[in-house]
Amino acid sequence: MKLSSFSSIRCTLVLLMAILVVPASGWAQEATGEKLGLAEFRPQSMLKLQQKGVDRARYPVVDVHTHFGYRLKNSRRRLNEFIEVMNRNNIAICVSLDGLLLDRFIEHKHFLDQKDADRFVVFVNINWQGQGKPDDPASWDCQQPDFVRRTVMQLEQAAAQGASGVKIFKRFGLSYKNSDGTLIRIDDPRWDPIWATCGRLRLPVIIHTGDPAAFFQPINEKNERWEELSRQPGWSFHGDEFPSRDELLAARNRVIARHPDTIFIGAHFANNPEDLATVSQWLEQYPNLYVEFASRIGELGRQPYTARKFFLKHADRILFGTDGPWPETRLRLYWRFLETFDEYFPYSEKEFPPQGFWRIYGIGLPDDVLRKVYYQNAVRIIPGVRPRLENSGRLTAEEIDALKP
Repeated sequence: MKLSSFSSIRCTLVLLMAILVVPASGWAQEATGEKLGLAEFRPQSMLKLQQKGVDRARYPVVDVHTHFGYRLKNSRRRLNEFIEVMNRNNIAICVSLDGLLLDRFIEHKHFLDQKDADRFVVFVNINWQGQGKPDDPASWDCQQPDFVRRTVMQLEQAAAQGASGVKIFKRFGLSYKNSDGTLIRIDDPRWDPIWATCGRLRLPVIIHTGDPAAFFQPINEKNERWEELSRQPGWSFHGDEFPSRDELLAARNRVIARHPDTIFIGAHFANNPEDLATVSQWLEQYPNLYVEFASRIGELGRQPYTARKFFLKHADRILFGTDGPWPETRLRLYWRFLETFDEYFPYSEKEFPPQGFWRIYGIGLPDDVLRKVYYQNAVRIIPGVRPRLENSGRLTAEEIDALKP
């Protein structure tokens, strides 16, 4: 081989190596002439797909996870507007989880009932802090000797006034503290009379324990929710000051096991939608446990084969929830996820993915499963739902007969 030919080949190889080591971002910057921040990235899919979409739920819906107090701020105008959204989307009943106890329960119930008393039921909240100072756990009501006795009496009163359940928020186990500064344990035996009272009164307990798995991991390049946590660093529970996610879920499960006569609803798919095999084991182990999927179609819809098998297997134990009231465009994504086999569509109405950089797929549930998830399971376990649904005019006589015990 001539020297000139060898030099030519060597130059070609050097050029190819240079091309391979130039970062992709460098090429993008050279092509566009500017840097593109992640927050400005708005990719448009090039897929050409046949998409069905759904504008209205096929059957009447009982949304078991809504926050009409927190989100609507007692606005009658916004309440009336959302009732119209409910009408258009075939949402028969919403369960508001913002009832508190005592007079606050009556106030919230009156706010919701002012237009149509058959559209809402209310869960109450336990006030662990009471009149205590936020930064002085020793002053909190739950540290007082008669707290449990008074709470039991308040639950009995609320049930007599029409309460339909109890909501426990995620701060229980993550931030509420004892007098000595240690975190209150979910499975602390002090609270056993409260869970037992809920069972005696037939008040289901919807409990939010922990948070997404990524929130308990370091906020680094391997965290799949890095972008979200970079915007909301306060949502991270990684560090020695917090119990592990596994510890929290295990403590919750011990409470469920100790109180088989009390129905527990694991909010957000028992806060473990990333591991449906384990959630399935829990449902088999604890017959008093149900799950609902508020704000978790983003997790479920990215594993459509596994999620569909789960829904078919546990159709009697899954409730519908959204974490709303949400815009109508987001509600329609729930119908689409449950009722179609549409592919690669957003899980939120927001232009930028708010929770994870992925899209979801529909699981196309059969009619008998849809009925259970949409309303039949809620009728079985939540007081007050059955008569309201029967009065709604949304069910046929045959469907009403099917609801009877």
